[in-house]
Amino acid sequence: MMAEQTAEQTSNERSARKVREGVVVSNKMDKTVVVAVIERVRHPKYSKFVLRTKKLYVHDEENAANAGDKVRVMETRPISKSKRWRVVEVLERAK
Repeated sequence: MMAEQTAEQTSNERSARKVREGVVVSNKMDKTVVVAVIERVRHPKYSKFVLRTKKLYVHDEENAANAGDKVRVMETRPISKSKRWRVVEVLERAK
C-alpha cells in the first residue's frame, strides 16, 4: 500500500510531457522517423501569423509510420544524440 502511494505521488509531481502533431517527412532510418511540426506564431512587430516548421527526430519502435502520415509525438528521455521524441499514435495514413 505504501509503494502504491509513493508511485502515485511521483506520477502526479512529474510535469506533463509535451505532445505535438506533425507529418512524417522521412522514414528511411531504422526505428526513427523525421516529423515536420508546423507552428503558427504571431510576429512580434507586425502581428501577422507566420508558419514555423521544426523537424523532430522521433523514435518509432515498430517502424509503423510511413512518409506522409500524420502522427502524434510525445517528449521523452534522450534516446540518442538527436532523438528526444517518440511516436504515440498514427493519426492519419498517407493517401
